[in-house]
Amino acid sequence: MFTIGEFARHGRVSARMLRHYDAIGLLRPDRIDPATGYRYYGAAQLARLNRVIALKDLGFTLQQVRAVVDDQVDADELRGMLRLRRAELEAAMTAAAARLTQVEARLRSIESEGHMPENDVQIKRVPAVRVAEVTATAPGYQPQDISPVVGPLYEKLFPLLATAGVRPTGPGIARYEDGPDGDGSVVVHAGVTVDAPAGPLGDTGVTVVELPAFEAATIVHRGSMDHVLATEQILARWIEDHGRRPAGYSREVSLECPEDREMWVTELQLPLVG
Repeated sequence: MFTIGEFARHGRVSARMLRHYDAIGLLRPDRIDPATGYRYYGAAQLARLNRVIALKDLGFTLQQVRAVVDDQVDADELRGMLRLRRAELEAAMTAAAARLTQVEARLRSIESEGHMPENDVQIKRVPAVRVAEVTATAPGYQPQDISPVVGPLYEKLFPLLATAGVRPTGPGIARYEDGPDGDGSVVVHAGVTVDAPAGPLGDTGVTVVELPAFEAATIVHRGSMDHVLATEQILARWIEDHGRRPAGYSREVSLECPEDREMWVTELQLPLVG
């Protein structure tokens, strides 16, 4: 038999936790000395403690844990509970990864403050271009809002162009505009340069549009578009310092787009007020 302190050390938990588990009937001592009130535990109880801690770490409530370890839950129900918890954990991991990406983007932006490479920004006249594009709506303009929308759009676009017999003749061009409802949503246009008449491409859902020429402040972003924030803010600071005003969202022109997203090269073209 072990004292509560000894059992706590063997189970890698605190004595306070064991007292709480005793109080709620989750893990009672094997014996309590009637004279001193000291709790004593047997080695066989480590198995129950291990199950309690494992289920608790999975996010189950102590009430649910008690039902499982007391065999009040059959195997099918337990499997269902575990599958549900797995789905919840996977969703939490996805959300945490997205938050980490946001933090990294903000950190890069902060680190770039005061180190603005002005020679990276160029003013140029962007010629008119004809693109075939598909559209969808993103909930906002943050990278974590845009990436899940623009990626699938391009995956959809190229097979549709192949079906229509239209071949790309230049780079991909993603452009954005405010959603019609004024709720902060953004209309995403994922396109690629083509040599085809303007208008719908049959019933494919692809539309060929003529984008007019415009004056733009441009900068090249290298790496995943998840980290584009710092580059965009370099561009924004340059525009303010030079007394210019933006006229909408930046276009994103894909100059190099290998499988490794960190090797992407993208030109940002921010339209300027004349």
